[in-house]
Amino acid sequence: MANGITFGKTVAARVPALARVGQRAFRVAVACSLFAAGMGASSPRAEPAVGASGLPVPRFVSLKADRVNLRAGPSTDYPTSWIFRRAGLPVEVIREADGWRQVRDAEGTTGWVLQTMLSGRRTALVLPWEAKPGEAKPGDAKAGAAVPEIELRQSDSDRAPAIAKIEAGVIASVRSCDKRWCQITVGDFKGYVEQKKLWGVYDGEIVK
Repeated sequence: MANGITFGKTVAARVPALARVGQRAFRVAVACSLFAAGMGASSPRAEPAVGASGLPVPRFVSLKADRVNLRAGPSTDYPTSWIFRRAGLPVEVIREADGWRQVRDAEGTTGWVLQTMLSGRRTALVLPWEAKPGEAKPGDAKAGAAVPEIELRQSDSDRAPAIAKIEAGVIASVRSCDKRWCQITVGDFKGYVEQKKLWGVYDGEIVK
């Protein structure tokens, strides 16, 4: 396992010897929380406003560091309510205040983080609504239950050959999206997945 990503082999119908890409630690904070009710694929973005930064709100960004404090308000005077421990995790900026950004993660948890801890680099979680607490975690061979997966395809077509299987909860770097398909990279793998299977891009969003 390298950088939290495991590589193995699996055999699927018509697709021999696909690589499997998994992520052992889907949980990204120091405490457990319930998934937000009705959480699913990214919904269409409401008409964005322009924040104080001059950038659209809402928008997706990613975390710069392996430890990012989520505070109850836009100041270090507010208590830390959560600690993210996963660099590259996508979060949604929903408000801005001076050097602080109110963000929301894939589970619906919200809070304030320093703007300097955020990056404009686009990332996305694969099927996070399928990687639920209490179920088998990606890459956990002892769990017994199958971990949900999607196929990473060679091109933007359902008929394109699959080159890898990506487990739910894995973070992918988003290279581009055309409203239906996104080109992503995970580790050494680069290919296409359906946009609706990612959290970190809006439904119908074009990413260049």
